Amino acid sequence: MVIWKDVSGVLTADPRLFDNVQKLDKLSYQEAIEMTYYGATVIHPKTIKPIQNKSIPLYVKSFLDPDAEGTIISSFSDLNYPPVVMVEKNQILLKITTRDFSFVVESHLAMIFDLFAKYRIKINMMRNSAISFSVSVNNDTGKIDSLCAELEANFNISRQDGFQVYTVRHFTDQMIEHLKENKLIGMEDRTDKTLQMAVKDIPLMTLKH
Repeated sequence: MVIWKDVSGVLTADPRLFDNVQKLDKLSYQEAIEMTYYGATVIHPKTIKPIQNKSIPLYVKSFLDPDAEGTIISSFSDLNYPPVVMVEKNQILLKITTRDFSFVVESHLAMIFDLFAKYRIKINMMRNSAISFSVSVNNDTGKIDSLCAELEANFNISRQDGFQVYTVRHFTDQMIEHLKENKLIGMEDRTDKTLQMAVKDIPLMTLKH
């Protein structure tokens, strides 16, 4: 199977947002699924699983240079990947807190997730503490307003607009420090291979003479 795009293949970041991006020559099915889940737009998330089930290689190639090799996605293992950055723009941070400062437990989370499913709001990042549950979601004002109206029957809600979510697969400390420059960090979470940050630009201060 071949997907024809206007880029040379699957890239390590959006070239419209970042300099010095690289083309990935090879990707495993699993890595491609991870990237599409976190917002890589070169492949639709539902494309990968059916071809993985049949072990069908997927090529991502450029119609601007049809003879170039592009990227092949197949059942590779033990590949070494450089850092790969996905960006979700126009994000809202919601912090959902219990009214009586009781712990956020399974019954609370079940209620919250049921409402997110009801309004078909995808959570791009989440984090919970003892008394709060925080998420980053796309800024769909109508849906968010309806969601918050129902949540406020049982919880306190705080909302912050104007964020972006950076997801970095195979991150390095150097890259993370670079991404954090001049940014306000609203939320951060990391595993061994993936780091997510909800960030917004720090306003420039006007100097008074």
